[in-house]
Amino acid sequence: MLNIYQTAKALLKQKVMNKIKLFALLFTLLFAACKQKSQTVVAKAQGKVYYTCSMHPQIHEDHDGNCPICGMKLIKVELTGTSDKNADRITLTATQLQLASIQTDTIREENTGSEKTLTGTVTADENKTEELSARIAGRIRQLFIRTTGEKITAGQPVYTIYSEDLQEAEKEYLLAMQQQKMLHNPDVDYKQLVSAAENKLQLWGLSSSQIEGLAASGKVSGTTIILSKINGTVSDIAVHEGDYVTEGMSILKTQALNNLWVQAQLYANETGGYKENDQVSVSFPDLNSPIISGKVEFTNPELSEASKVDLIRISIPNPQGLIRPGMLAYISISKGEKRSLAVPVSAIITNANGSIVWVKNQDGSFSPKMIKPGVGNSNYVPVLSGLNPGEIVVTNGAYLLNSEAIFKNGNGNVMSGMKM
Repeated sequence: MLNIYQTAKALLKQKVMNKIKLFALLFTLLFAACKQKSQTVVAKAQGKVYYTCSMHPQIHEDHDGNCPICGMKLIKVELTGTSDKNADRITLTATQLQLASIQTDTIREENTGSEKTLTGTVTADENKTEELSARIAGRIRQLFIRTTGEKITAGQPVYTIYSEDLQEAEKEYLLAMQQQKMLHNPDVDYKQLVSAAENKLQLWGLSSSQIEGLAASGKVSGTTIILSKINGTVSDIAVHEGDYVTEGMSILKTQALNNLWVQAQLYANETGGYKENDQVSVSFPDLNSPIISGKVEFTNPELSEASKVDLIRISIPNPQGLIRPGMLAYISISKGEKRSLAVPVSAIITNANGSIVWVKNQDGSFSPKMIKPGVGNSNYVPVLSGLNPGEIVVTNGAYLLNSEAIFKNGNGNVMSGMKM
């Protein structure tokens, strides 16, 4: 019995030893695989080319393709012109700068005083809207302007109309001209009759060239083309083909988009801080464009009966036509003038080590610089130390450059050696 017990104990011990050896072997293989993977990553990091996404700079691939997050085409980044001496410098080609949307600005004094930011909506300038109305009753046979958003200019055909009254007026004009040529009654002023008939046609929508064509042909047409008297972008079309219109009925409306309004709402206790002709800053989250200057044009003298809020209206220029009615806008109104050396908010990258900006060097490369920021507003942050007037900083794309520096040197080395 004792021998059986000892034999079983020996077999159990042998199984335990085999398992220990198996675990040791697996651990050795796993360690070797991790080491090999680590070496692969290091080799990849030491390469001079990688591919990243302009929207997601944390993506780094060793081959071309699309971003796994947003699907955009990856950008090729070449780590050229770097050495151990200038390991913190990043150099990009002109194509890479364009693809990555790198934008820069020169450091200068800006207003860093406190600001109030309002959310508004872009609308058309109602003072510059125009309306084309029917000059005479009749039935519309054909519309040349069919959709809103089309641009229209004075003299452009808008619609054709069949009007018995207009045909009678054309006949009167032709008859007056015929009498002027053939009759010579000294008691009748034929020239005045022709002029009166011509003025009537002009009042009913015919242009001078159309009247001259009528006189040359000597024939009355079944339909008449009505030309536009206004300019702008069509915002509303009130009629359809086949509609019968009366004198004064609206045909279409236009709006001018070279100047727009931004309308926002204020609470009753905020209305005292804003007055007409105040200068404000307006930005648009839908556009990658700089901040533009606007002017307070109107503040409603009474509150809305339903919501008890006041309306403020800002006039802004739109020479390039990039801003469109319906867009969201942010209105920043300064509450105090405080000018100091400052950088845009988008230029600063802050982490556990401090705040840095990326500075453009004379050779076109970019280097990180640690700064000490102050308390600013939503647009600009004062720089207490770390930058000098005239230096050029990256205002858009700083995170992409920072990501590349982390990829090259590691997260802890981006700010290594930098002092305030």
